[in-house]
Amino acid sequence: INTPGDEQTPFIHADNQTLYFSSDGLPGYGNQDLFVVRRGADGQWGTPENLGYPINTIDEESALAIASDAVTAYYASDRPDGLGGMDIYSFDMRPSMQPARTLWLQGRVYDAKTSAGLPSTIALIDLKSGIEASRLQTDETGQYLVTLPIGKDYVLNVNRKGYLFYSDQFLLREKASDSTYRKDIPLQPIEVNASVVLRNIFFDVKQYELRPESRVELDRLVQFLRDNPTVRIQIEGHTDNVGKPADNQKLSELRARAVMQYLNQKAIKNERVTAKGFGETQPVAPNTTEGGRAQNRRTEVKIVAK
Repeated sequence: INTPGDEQTPFIHADNQTLYFSSDGLPGYGNQDLFVVRRGADGQWGTPENLGYPINTIDEESALAIASDAVTAYYASDRPDGLGGMDIYSFDMRPSMQPARTLWLQGRVYDAKTSAGLPSTIALIDLKSGIEASRLQTDETGQYLVTLPIGKDYVLNVNRKGYLFYSDQFLLREKASDSTYRKDIPLQPIEVNASVVLRNIFFDVKQYELRPESRVELDRLVQFLRDNPTVRIQIEGHTDNVGKPADNQKLSELRARAVMQYLNQKAIKNERVTAKGFGETQPVAPNTTEGGRAQNRRTEVKIVAK
């Protein structure tokens, strides 16, 4: 992006992946031109693209900003048809210039026992690539607000010292842009018998091999255990009631063991982790609907010593 010339007036869109700026060091029409560059799924910036004529001219164009509709743009130019010096212009961006459409996520992080707001760190991770899309700090009362590009599914992780980490998933691939969603997040203090559902652990139907997208969640669990070296946990597997009870019991045991083995491979000692399956015996929702059965198919972490 940077050259021996001048790069100025950066504007990063709310999608957190589209950057607009001016430069007189990149190939252009003369003086300062406007460019766009995008961050790829690997987290690396691509090659800057000149926004072209008639936006850029032989004179100076800079200070581009984009309205919330992601189409209307404003910028400054000293082209000869102005009133003198730098004037403000607007135009509708063609699709190839436009940033990703976004939606809003807001909520509050709080102590699950006292309901007191908790200043915390929130990370949103692209479920497919494992790349962190956004990281933010809540305010002192635990309130947060973040924008996310549509068309992707995200893992949400919340961390605060002294508490179990929290995870959830936001399946936004099919959601409409410019919508607002609310997610209030209870954090469990680290204490014996406190538990959390690992909502981003994935298995194929009737299988116990961890799917690749589970790594994001599992690595958060690994980091939690490294940050709290005296904590010991039990991995608990659960199923719905579809199939034979004995088969479900065995499957839940194998799935819990698969998570434990992943932790062992990451140098978490065997004596800190146990695995136990409960089959279909501890449902958290009725098994009469697909939604209920999905809730019952889960992997939990329980603190057994701190």
